[in-house]
Amino acid sequence: MSAFSAIGDERDVDQNEFTPGIEPQATWCPGCGDFGVLKALKGAMTELGKNPDEVLLVTGIGCSGKLSSYFDSYGYHSIHGRSLPISRAAKLANPELEVVAAGGDGDGYGIGGNHFMHSARENHDMVYIVFNNEIFGLTKGQTSPTSPKGHKSKTQPHGSAKDPIRPLSMSLSAGSSYIARTAAVNPRQAKEILVEAFEHDGFAHIDFLTQCPTWNKDAKQYVPYTDVQDADEFDFDLGDRRGAGDVMYEAETRLADGEVLTGRFYQDDRPSYGQEKRRTGEMPEQPLAERYFDDDYDWERSADLMHRHR
Repeated sequence: MSAFSAIGDERDVDQNEFTPGIEPQATWCPGCGDFGVLKALKGAMTELGKNPDEVLLVTGIGCSGKLSSYFDSYGYHSIHGRSLPISRAAKLANPELEVVAAGGDGDGYGIGGNHFMHSARENHDMVYIVFNNEIFGLTKGQTSPTSPKGHKSKTQPHGSAKDPIRPLSMSLSAGSSYIARTAAVNPRQAKEILVEAFEHDGFAHIDFLTQCPTWNKDAKQYVPYTDVQDADEFDFDLGDRRGAGDVMYEAETRLADGEVLTGRFYQDDRPSYGQEKRRTGEMPEQPLAERYFDDDYDWERSADLMHRHR
């Protein structure tokens, strides 16, 4: 067990441990896909044997930001588009902590898009869940980066003139080492993918299709869906960037036509950012977070640290 938390405490974990003691009334709309993310996340943590003291959930602004209110763990509600840099810092300070960042498609692919690209490129060891409902939900239905071309909204009453971004392809080109897409209507697959993502050492990006029955009725329920691992049409190696890229492009194209392809798309086992920093000696083997609880630690002066990195 860690010197400062329950990390490493092996015991049976009940899913209800991740439900706050005084459970807040969920303000998500009835039928919202966000409920599916919450359920899958609780199930994944239970299967992994994690307890709330071993998990940090960092959320952004939007409907997805409420996830930290309904999930009992360490939590941080950041400002719009900034969940990733906070998550990265926490993971570097305490590598044993399971860190998950969550945000919507506007939060993650729009406002926080720059952080997304560089977190993927640097391969930080964390899980990033993007609630993709193809709309800005909390602010009442404006066009988002993933809204399909022609989609009418309050900000685009005559239909969006822009093609949507391709989040899976963007994730691959940026450098994510685990990329998957699942949907709230597929809870079993969602939990399995989350478990794999947390077991992966590196930046794991999950594009989580979450239907918005209030502000994006065009997207409906993201059904029927096809698992690319089960379909005879798709036969590719998860470690083959070119093959994975082709299937991602196909999945992103078909989604606009109403066909939903989900599953695992890419996995690369290259070292994470933290592993590389420890290998080169730029990060200590003893986590920074543990130093505060180590009475025998000989603290370094800030000036000494600055001199080392000149």
